[in-house]
Amino acid sequence: MNTTYYVQLGQIQQRTNRGTSAYIARWRVGGKDRSKSFRTKGLANAFMSDLRQATKAGEEFDIATGLPVSMLASQTKGPSFLEFAQAYVLRRWNTSAARTRETDAYALLTLIPALVTDAPRRPSDEELRKVLRIHALLPDKRRASLSAAQAAALSWLERASLPLAALGEARILRTALDAISVTFSGAAAGANTVRRKRAVLHHLLEHAVEQKVFSSNPLDEIKWTVPKAVTVIDPRTVVNPAQARQLLDAVPKVGRKRGARLKALFACIYYAALRPEEAADLRLRNCTLPETGWGLIVLEKARPQATKRWTNSGETHESRSLKHRADKETREIPIPPALVAMLREHIAEYGTAKDGRIFATSTGGTYSSSAHSYVWQEARKLALTPEQAASSLAARPYDLRHAAVSLWLNAGVPAPEVAKRAGHSVDVLLRVYAKCIDGQQEQINGKINKALGG
Repeated sequence: MNTTYYVQLGQIQQRTNRGTSAYIARWRVGGKDRSKSFRTKGLANAFMSDLRQATKAGEEFDIATGLPVSMLASQTKGPSFLEFAQAYVLRRWNTSAARTRETDAYALLTLIPALVTDAPRRPSDEELRKVLRIHALLPDKRRASLSAAQAAALSWLERASLPLAALGEARILRTALDAISVTFSGAAAGANTVRRKRAVLHHLLEHAVEQKVFSSNPLDEIKWTVPKAVTVIDPRTVVNPAQARQLLDAVPKVGRKRGARLKALFACIYYAALRPEEAADLRLRNCTLPETGWGLIVLEKARPQATKRWTNSGETHESRSLKHRADKETREIPIPPALVAMLREHIAEYGTAKDGRIFATSTGGTYSSSAHSYVWQEARKLALTPEQAASSLAARPYDLRHAAVSLWLNAGVPAPEVAKRAGHSVDVLLRVYAKCIDGQQEQINGKINKALGG
């Protein structure tokens, strides 16, 4: 612990944000500014009185936390941030999907190495993230054995991790927010990434409130603007029906077998607005495929891809309930004759996997997202002009789903029915696809022109 006797006590400042007042105690330790927020002036005064008594008694102050040694000792009785983060992950493990576990861990890979004291012989951030990823943030039975260097890195982290209670300080929370605002390489992180990581931090602190570590979530008191994320579909990514058919016709031309085996899967994304992970788990029993006319898909499960260490089965793909739906809840999607015919042809040619899945590799496995992406990008090169292929038009297989939903809305299908088929709520549907709904601008312009007397 690095300590100093050089302490300067400042004033208490009042700050009002959205009608809520906070009182900020300010002081300096070893030439570094320190601050702590309180809900009432009385609490702030009491804290400053404690600091004043410590200076009068000739106490040393810890440079890393800015607190007198006596206060630091009482604060560190609780768990460290590392210990609480580990407990947080394990507490949620059995009730979380693999992707949720991965999202939690990804945020903590950023936060845990940032919330440490300035202890000597610090390992690199990459070393710290690795021991967290393969060992510390996993249940005991899933933990990898550590090398001597990795064990030393974990030992350093256990010693240096800040007390959880230290996150009650505005300065420490701002360190956490700064950390989640950049990538591991130090570049500015994307808005969606920052928002996801902040959500994990906020939820973790909510657990700390439940356990009486804090009286309220300290993150709520920090004046910090969450980056705005794009939540609407860009119309430039949406293909029209003719372009969709050209792309689907090009898919079988990619590779010797892979493209041909994936054509009907991509068709399900376009004609039925399935998510790729929903198409990956589609079973023969889920489909009604008449010789003529419309058919029906009754979705039961999805098959998302995740890193093996986060899944229950230890495989990259495993079946789970549909997104935003209760376990065993289904979703019905009527499918047009074009898709019925493609599915019938696919099943006649390739059969099904042992578990009934329609889309499988030649050995019965599940195609990875990278395999989907490779085939799709090659098909785009074959079907689109060079200018279109270089643009965002249908840049990802998922954009076929956006094209399907946009087509349904513009065809006049009522929004509740579109939302039901796509697995959205109506309000999310209309917000996300607002820019893709065509055919109304001319009518609106006519009304404005009439009002102007034109």
